[in-house]
Amino acid sequence: MEIVPKQPSTKGPAEQFTGDVWFDVVARGERPSLVRVNTVRFAPGARTAWHSHAVGQTLHVTDGIGLIQARDGDVAMVRPGDTVHTPPGEWHWHGAAPGHFMIHTAIWEAAGDDTPETTWGDHVTDDEYRAAWR
Repeated sequence: MEIVPKQPSTKGPAEQFTGDVWFDVVARGERPSLVRVNTVRFAPGARTAWHSHAVGQTLHVTDGIGLIQARDGDVAMVRPGDTVHTPPGEWHWHGAAPGHFMIHTAIWEAAGDDTPETTWGDHVTDDEYRAAWR
């Protein structure tokens, strides 16, 4: 058994996020488990860039109101208790709704080879984000 002391929160890098986003690593599995778990806190209007996960991702919203969209899909509003699964390779973004904070638990796995866990794309523009909220 190992007890891992709480580490300081990490600010989401500007290359991957718009606005203020902070995350705490809950689990970064080592072989044989390659599961990753983060608690992610989004300030109002903050969001990820477009991205995909090699083995998919599950998000469980714990507080606030958020938005999520798959490429070429409709924007969905998510609230506490909602769980969203994005399949492997699906391009998507997620973040807080305007005027609302949003916290979720993000769960994903590494592929176990040299495949990147997450592939990052372009930022969601302010115009795209505003259109999502209408």
